[in-house]
Amino acid sequence: MGPGAATQRIGMRDYHQGTLHGQPCVIALTRVGKVAAAATAATLLNEFKVDRVVFTGLAGGVAANVKVGDVVIGSALAQHDLDARPLFPRHEVPLLHTDRFAASDALSALLMRCAAEFLAELPQAPAVHLGLIATGDQFINNAGTVAQLRTDMPEALCVEMEGAAVAQVCYEFDVPCAVLRTISDRADEDSHIDFPIFLREVASVYSAGILRRFLAALPELDDDTEQFDAPKT
Repeated sequence: MGPGAATQRIGMRDYHQGTLHGQPCVIALTRVGKVAAAATAATLLNEFKVDRVVFTGLAGGVAANVKVGDVVIGSALAQHDLDARPLFPRHEVPLLHTDRFAASDALSALLMRCAAEFLAELPQAPAVHLGLIATGDQFINNAGTVAQLRTDMPEALCVEMEGAAVAQVCYEFDVPCAVLRTISDRADEDSHIDFPIFLREVASVYSAGILRRFLAALPELDDDTEQFDAPKT
């Protein structure tokens, strides 16, 4: 944020509002879990009237081809731990008639391009993936749980604890969103090892580098004659 940034504290969170790489932004730490993420997203939309949301963080790799250090962009997000049977089908969000929320095609495509450009400059360039991200209120660090998740959601590339909540709030407010996750582990028994170090020395660097490119390129979307894709089921 530039020197004129202002910080407002709402609901035990700090929202930093200012200009970043030439774009007006509001930045906040959601904290951990779906409720925390939903509360932060709703505040951004209600109090700050943001017109698009980009969410970044870590995730555990689930698909066989998703490696530690890779980046996943969510094409859609789903809650792997949501189960309101027999009232609703498993994973379906009650009253919304869907079990997943699509990210904005336009925002995700731009994130994909910027991630690929940034990662290509690194030694042994990590891969960028586009696909389903699974969300749940559970830090998964067990191979058996991962195997079950692969059975329940075979399309899932990675698993984390906030993305689908952000995507659902954006869907309900009709605001486009995108989700970017850096793979910190394989969601197995070693997932907790060096987690803070990875967050500080790898994921934060990736997010900053990718978002710097993203914000610089954002006017390309604003100048495009096509409108942002609204989140859709």
